[in-house]
Amino acid sequence: MKIGFLVNPIAGMGGRVGLKGTDGVLQEALERGAQPIAQERARDAMQRYVELIENQRTSEREKIQKLEWFTCSGKMGEEILTSIKLNKLNNHTLNVIFEPKNQEITTAEDTKLACRKFISQEIELLVFCGGDGTARDVYSEVKDSIPILGIPSGVKMHSGVFATNPKYAGELLFDYIKGEMDTADGEVLDLDEDRYRNGEWNIRLFGIAKTPHEPTIIQRGKHMVESASEAEIKEEIADFIGEEMEENKDKLYLLGSGSTVDIIAQHIGVDGTLLGIDAVYQKKLVGSDLNEQELLSILSHYPKVTLIISPIGAQGFILGRGNLQLSSDVIRKIGIDNIEVVSTPAKLNELEALKVDTNDPKLDKEFAAKGYLSVIIGYRQMKLKKLAT
Repeated sequence: MKIGFLVNPIAGMGGRVGLKGTDGVLQEALERGAQPIAQERARDAMQRYVELIENQRTSEREKIQKLEWFTCSGKMGEEILTSIKLNKLNNHTLNVIFEPKNQEITTAEDTKLACRKFISQEIELLVFCGGDGTARDVYSEVKDSIPILGIPSGVKMHSGVFATNPKYAGELLFDYIKGEMDTADGEVLDLDEDRYRNGEWNIRLFGIAKTPHEPTIIQRGKHMVESASEAEIKEEIADFIGEEMEENKDKLYLLGSGSTVDIIAQHIGVDGTLLGIDAVYQKKLVGSDLNEQELLSILSHYPKVTLIISPIGAQGFILGRGNLQLSSDVIRKIGIDNIEVVSTPAKLNELEALKVDTNDPKLDKEFAAKGYLSVIIGYRQMKLKKLAT
């Protein structure tokens, strides 16, 4: 089997600094102090794959078909695969067949050129690390000719070709190369980042890709349909949260992104950020569209705080998709017991579980230990929902 491996080194860098993506604003992200995260995410996925290979009995390991890996030089793949000694594994060989012009700041064109190189080698699976923009660039070259598997590292990840976290990507890859995993259709979606930064949620379907599929660890694409009755329920939720704020005037409220939370902001008379993180104290806006460092700063001034968030689309993520400003440091400062999840019943019923991907294994384990979260689904109405990390 021939496998392509590609990393978008700048994927996700705009998230923690509040830019809601990196497309077209990399320089601004760097000026705000953004740090790369894709390398770590890619390494976690591939390290898990190597562990599974090495943990097999020798007799089983020898049965694995010969695997030829094709990747890009430096940060676009080679550094990761050599650091985990992939080429030292039995029946694994590594070939570097593409070199970007700039190792530090790669472009969409680099991704596309690399994919063309992979296609010329007749690869049978393409593993990539990035976000929806990377998925779009990969799909533009390979279409549905070969399966693609995404290691999540972007800010926006609505597409149905991503594993729910990096380690699961490694497990999917392991099962797939052993012939124990089928493929299924996965939507490739992308959000217009310029409109996203201006508070508009405009998602476009680029196409239907093939992807290794296991329903509990491959995320579903975002639903874009909403029923009329949802509006009334959101108003009920807003009424309840508004009353809670009246009863807790000494508490800071952080309002997450999404239409459900935006209705809460409108209800209390705050001009909130539809797709950012806002801070409200005594029903007055004290911070708008905050990035990670701004959140940490404002939290140091308020001893009591509640974070209000809502699941993102049909994926079910409450942390780790679209709100990377809520980093593990921010969540620890808030405290996981001070998080309130709001959702309409219809939306909640579509979800198998609420999902968390903080990129911090210890924090993820703390969430997992809770097992369930209480979700506000109406006026003084709650429902327990399974929590998955």
